[in-house]
Amino acid sequence: MRRLLLVLANASLWAAVEGTVVNRTLERPQPGAVVTLYRLSGAAMQPVKTVKTDSKGAFRIEAQVEGPHLLQSIYGGVIYNRMIQPGSATTGLTLEVFDSSRKPGPARVTQHMVLLEPLGGMLHVNESIVFDNPGKLTYNDPAQGTLRVFLPESIRGAPRVAITAGQGMPVERNAVPTEASNVYKIDFPIKPGETRFDLTYVLPMPESKTFSGKILHGGGPVRLVAPRGVTLNGDGIEMIGQEPTTQATVYQVAGKEYAVRIEGAGRLSSPESGEGGRGRGIQTIPARLYDALAPILGLVFLILFLGFVLLYRRGAPGAARDR
Repeated sequence: MRRLLLVLANASLWAAVEGTVVNRTLERPQPGAVVTLYRLSGAAMQPVKTVKTDSKGAFRIEAQVEGPHLLQSIYGGVIYNRMIQPGSATTGLTLEVFDSSRKPGPARVTQHMVLLEPLGGMLHVNESIVFDNPGKLTYNDPAQGTLRVFLPESIRGAPRVAITAGQGMPVERNAVPTEASNVYKIDFPIKPGETRFDLTYVLPMPESKTFSGKILHGGGPVRLVAPRGVTLNGDGIEMIGQEPTTQATVYQVAGKEYAVRIEGAGRLSSPESGEGGRGRGIQTIPARLYDALAPILGLVFLILFLGFVLLYRRGAPGAARDR
């Protein structure tokens, strides 16, 4: 009897992980797709089993499914994932893939934020660039990169690049120098939906206290953000409001190039942290600008951007290496 109970208990831990790989570009099942089941343990991914879909795009994997798992398929050189959370269904799953194109098509940058934090003789820069792809093709160009950015020549070390697609976890990529001076390319597929690039780098504060930048993408808008205690001045930028939680000041960039003089010193801080900006304080922004910030700026994105910076600063887990 005890042996029978043990057999039944062990059998209950095993279940079929089954479903269908669907090509959303063609809106039909994808035969011959390679599907791998991974067991997730902390930051590690342990492969469990790999199968191919049949002529109807269906797959079935007999495996132990305790704890979080990840289904992954590589199609057209792009990795597509689906999480399997503990206690969730393991059958009737749909794993979506898309055809790819080296042309961006309708994919474009919809938001670009640059946070400037002068502190201790150094300038800390965080850039967040968001792509929206409303189409049914993945934009993928490994040779040229899907995003090109201009970075100052005086940056210390390599910039950190974390990319988040959809509801996935941030993954790391390298910013690779190109033949053009100070221009870097980033290779990451822009799948249908939203993809966010977060760049972090540090440089010595210029003697002129002037920070210059170039916008290489064709989207927009582009906005500069300064923490409490810091003001920015320059041609082609306009102060448009203040973020209510951190009291960071937001500036609109008019052209494709900008140069701003930085006055004061400080770092981004949340009210509960008890940290304050250093340097001379900024003046209170008129209520009409504060009230207009949400429709002008897209307040939700700004709050998410600043929240990401604060979370990273507190020691958030490192990004994964898989797409």
